[in-house]
Amino acid sequence: MLSYLKGTVVGVQKIAPCRVILTVEVNHIGYDLQIPPRMMQQLPTSVGQPIQVFTHLQVREDQWILYGFASVAERDLYRQLISVSGIGSQLAIALLDTLGMTDLVQAIVTGNTKVLIQTPGVGKKTAERIALELRTKLAEWHQRSGLSTTATPGLNPALQEDIEMTLLALGYTPSEVMATLTSLSRDPHLSADTDADEWIRQAIALLSQ
Repeated sequence: MLSYLKGTVVGVQKIAPCRVILTVEVNHIGYDLQIPPRMMQQLPTSVGQPIQVFTHLQVREDQWILYGFASVAERDLYRQLISVSGIGSQLAIALLDTLGMTDLVQAIVTGNTKVLIQTPGVGKKTAERIALELRTKLAEWHQRSGLSTTATPGLNPALQEDIEMTLLALGYTPSEVMATLTSLSRDPHLSADTDADEWIRQAIALLSQ
């Protein structure tokens, strides 16, 4: 219903450790959005400055709650998280806030439950369920992207798939991912024996230039 809001910052309130409310004015209407606490670091430094926030509207019988995110990728990952059985909105926000996008996606793709359980409220069984269900969805998304048909020299298929799934989930396009991996494959410090985390760090660094 609401994809994003573009307006000006009215104020931000931290009403609990994991509950931050951002108020945005759009065409003389103020919207309250719950955002991940770490997003406070990305907000404009003063009231009245312009901002664009990507949104998810949760409709309940007793109330409507609007959630706000810094990017489309973060909003889409939140939606994937709440699709997992037993993961509600607050736990999804906690996962994003505790781990951040990159570490959270990497943990899901590689099945690293030790990272996932660093989030308060996430136990071993919940972490295993998140990794299993979301990796399957990310793999389907990866397959639809067409990247799985292109082999990169110096990378085995399993490692390449992990890297590509992570970068796609972080919001990079298939063409950006392909060009970046092709460029990195010429780096003598990276090889098939280099772990996925290092490949991903180097890829993000290159994509951020």
